[in-house]
Amino acid sequence: MKTETIHPAKALSGPLELPGDKSISHRYAMLAALADGTSELRNFAAARDCHSTLGCMKALGAEVKVEGTTVKVTGRGLHGLKSSWRSLDAENSGTTIRLLSGILSGQEFTTRISGDASLQKRPMKRVVAPLRQMGADIRAKDDNFAPLEIRGGKLRAIHYEMPMASAQVKSAVLLAGLYTVGITQVTEPAKTRDHTELALEEFGANIEKRGRTIAIHGLIANNGKPVLQPKSLDVPGDLSSAVFFVAAASLLPESNLYIANVGLNPTRSAILDFFQQMGASVSVQNLQSWRGELIGDLAVKGAQLKGGVISGDLVPLLIDELPMLAALGPYTEQGIEIRDAGELRVKESDRIAALAENLKRMGAKLEERADGLRVEGRSAGKLHGAEIDPHGDHRIAMAFAVAGLAAEGDTKILDADCAGVSYPTFFAELRRLAG
Repeated sequence: MKTETIHPAKALSGPLELPGDKSISHRYAMLAALADGTSELRNFAAARDCHSTLGCMKALGAEVKVEGTTVKVTGRGLHGLKSSWRSLDAENSGTTIRLLSGILSGQEFTTRISGDASLQKRPMKRVVAPLRQMGADIRAKDDNFAPLEIRGGKLRAIHYEMPMASAQVKSAVLLAGLYTVGITQVTEPAKTRDHTELALEEFGANIEKRGRTIAIHGLIANNGKPVLQPKSLDVPGDLSSAVFFVAAASLLPESNLYIANVGLNPTRSAILDFFQQMGASVSVQNLQSWRGELIGDLAVKGAQLKGGVISGDLVPLLIDELPMLAALGPYTEQGIEIRDAGELRVKESDRIAALAENLKRMGAKLEERADGLRVEGRSAGKLHGAEIDPHGDHRIAMAFAVAGLAAEGDTKILDADCAGVSYPTFFAELRRLAG
């Protein structure tokens, strides 16, 4: 396991080009494999998770060629996938296993899909339940965990009212809806990221949106013809990766950072609104729409951060950014409080426990709760460098690397390679920008 040492810094300055957005890359790869022809996906995510998706689609019969950050996928049409002779390996990627479960439910063969030890602890019943309602035969360990055995077949359209806000569950049902007779509808209790709907529309599916209900027309509504067409697409820079650099630049008073071509989808950009509410100096420049997704540049300077509370409907919009916000807490005036975020307990790690453990190692004062935590602000004392155990979780590793930049003394991130799940060059970029 590789250890990265973080030294205190005064500024984060210079230009930054981000790797492609992970959420969009996953979805483009899956839909390209279901299209009839060859799609070209540029600035495809370097994240290991997204390459797990590519590996699964290749095992199912799609032709995949990776040339640097450009990926060419030759799809076989909606009914052209083939049974894999081996179990599909989603590795650490919850997005891969959950979204692909929707697609596999519509196939005329049986597939087994699993992942690493961490993924096998993450709940799958939230996806399995609606897919079973649609007619899929799915078996899971303890009826909730990977490996999953999915016996696909003819599916029926349903109207699924989600008990919890989850873009992955919504996406799995919509993808399965491609294979139904009629119109499949999903109603979500709170708005979640809409990359799946936008990508499905881009590839040619018939999508309707009414408030928090999204509907997809199945094959029969399209005369039984393949509805997905191959595309030539650019993946925007990953906003969830940008957040770590926005946070780092905000912490360090002499910072002057410019991040180009960032995906600013409104269902994702609530994090920028929250940063601005905290007093961060973040401005959006050159905003434009491309293939249904908003893209722009971010200019960030050092600032005094106030802190704040994240709860209710804001939680699903900031779910990936909560570790970084919690790690910023001790550097803010009022601290950071996170409520209604029990979902953090079942991510790549128990993120609430991992945050509490490592913040305490650095000297932070906090209260850990079942569904979140309250982290005291600057008045509770300055953080000191420590040895950080990210528990194999990429977002914990990156969040504490940022926290270490403003601490007294060096911070050591154990198992730093886990950051490669989402951002393989993160530490190299952080060193470069910190000089």
